[in-house]
Amino acid sequence: MTSSRDRHSCDLDRRTLLTRISAGAAAIIAGSAAISGVATAQGKPIRLVAFGDSLTAGYGLPKGKGFAPRLDAALRNAGLHVEVIDAGVSGDTTDMGLARLDWSVPADAQAVIVELGANDALRGLPPEAARRNLDEIVARLTARGQKVLVAGMLAPRNLGPAYVAAFDPIFAEVAQAHGALLHPFFLDGVALDARLVLPDGLHPTAEGVEVIVARILPKVRELLARVAEARP
Repeated sequence: MTSSRDRHSCDLDRRTLLTRISAGAAAIIAGSAAISGVATAQGKPIRLVAFGDSLTAGYGLPKGKGFAPRLDAALRNAGLHVEVIDAGVSGDTTDMGLARLDWSVPADAQAVIVELGANDALRGLPPEAARRNLDEIVARLTARGQKVLVAGMLAPRNLGPAYVAAFDPIFAEVAQAHGALLHPFFLDGVALDARLVLPDGLHPTAEGVEVIVARILPKVRELLARVAEARP
């Protein structure tokens, strides 16, 4: 049997839980409202640049099936007025991305997803060079006032534990250094899954891109919320 004291305690616990759930729901609604408000201000979309390599550019896929257009579609389907600009170039390393940064990312874009580093690792380039380049890229974008989401990458394990230990933490550490957001692994849910990658074993299929978009979408919404918060 349950005593009146126990029942009273349970009632308090339920009220506390409901209060917390309500507060959490209110915060989510407020955040979504803020994003929607900035996304529709003056009828102009938020300009979000997907700045990366072949993983961004949609290597091997039909037109419209790459990361940038599918992210654009996902955001619009969520009711957000966002223009996703595809600034992906197949084969780019971090130093190539840095070299083209100023003309690839429009100054009037409000947010940028930085997806670079996979080709550095595939070529076994020095991790310290990738770190310097990514740090400079994120520093420049941040100095412009653009909100940044860093998409992380993992080194191929056949490069050995020393290379992996030097390469894998780069993305989180660069993001933290500049107050940027982090999506830890761009190919999360896709890498090494033969059903979701092309015959080269590296690039996502159209179905793989959909998984990538779904996994990164919560962080993209956080990025858009930062744009909203920065608006006067």
